[in-house]
Amino acid sequence: MTGDLHVPVDALRGFIAGALASGGLPEADAETVARLMVAADLLGAEGHGIFRLPRYLARLRAGGFNTRPDIRVIVGKGGLALIDGDNAMGHLVMERAALLAVELARAHGIAWVGTRRSNHAGAAGVYATMVAEAGLAGLYLAVGNANHMAPWGGRELLLSTNPISVAIPAEGHPVLLDMATTVAAYGKVKLAAQRGQTMPEGWMIDAEGKPLTDPALAAGGSLLPIGGPKGFGLSLVFGLLAGTLNGAAFGRDVIDFNADDRTETNTGQAILALDLSILGDSTALQAAVTEVCDDIRQSPLRPGFDAIRIPGDRSLGGRAERQAQGIPLSPGLLTQLDQVAASCSISPLPR
Repeated sequence: MTGDLHVPVDALRGFIAGALASGGLPEADAETVARLMVAADLLGAEGHGIFRLPRYLARLRAGGFNTRPDIRVIVGKGGLALIDGDNAMGHLVMERAALLAVELARAHGIAWVGTRRSNHAGAAGVYATMVAEAGLAGLYLAVGNANHMAPWGGRELLLSTNPISVAIPAEGHPVLLDMATTVAAYGKVKLAAQRGQTMPEGWMIDAEGKPLTDPALAAGGSLLPIGGPKGFGLSLVFGLLAGTLNGAAFGRDVIDFNADDRTETNTGQAILALDLSILGDSTALQAAVTEVCDDIRQSPLRPGFDAIRIPGDRSLGGRAERQAQGIPLSPGLLTQLDQVAASCSISPLPR
């Protein structure tokens, strides 16, 4: 957007790692979290990258994260595993889960790895992509870190954005679906507030069911599910799979990550990996995926559209450009990050 400053990727990683290390995270872990946060920015998931640093840092300083966790597998049978994150930063837990899912899928053909006692891990697409770029199909589910959605027909906020990401290897970049079960992720609401923008009608409703477009009033409103009752149903079952069945928080037990810096969130996630070579020749299958997608891209356009885009065309297709040009940061976010630099006694981001 106009007025945004493009900051080199390496500078962002170094800045994030320095800030997290100043908050007590071991250097190696700080570098891992920084890499995964910037991976979200590289996918264009700007609500889940460096934008989240002030919130993570506040929680880190308040003792809300365990900085010396024992992340361990507590259940393991065949291709199924359950990880106890020991209240570590969610990025550390989910990278461990994704790598384990790839390992188990290569041994068993398919793997399902759940987590409990994790935390907010950033963009869902980062972890599904991790699996796909290892040559396997990946699926990721998570319980959102605050309840921002009422049940369909209800008023009480009992569900979250509960995202899903699916990544399927193809020639070039994978197909990558990354979406919340609400019309908009709550990170986009926070971004709109930071940029002084209004929200489109249809993102949220107030307690009376009327459209809500002022992000400053979002705390009293409910995000709307995609497809009405269908989105509510998806949010429910994703929460049960990623949360309840893993022994993690869901429903009334969810801690508002944005408002409470101290209480353990017990966030749940799940990741599936599928070894394509079990189904046939991996190269041929990726070519078949590409052929289907190219046929769809080249099909006739409706008036008002300039292209048909497959999920992943914007995020993964634009990753190299963002890597080369840097990550755009708004003036408001830069001001916040300058304050972070001062509080952490580290150098501010380059201008």
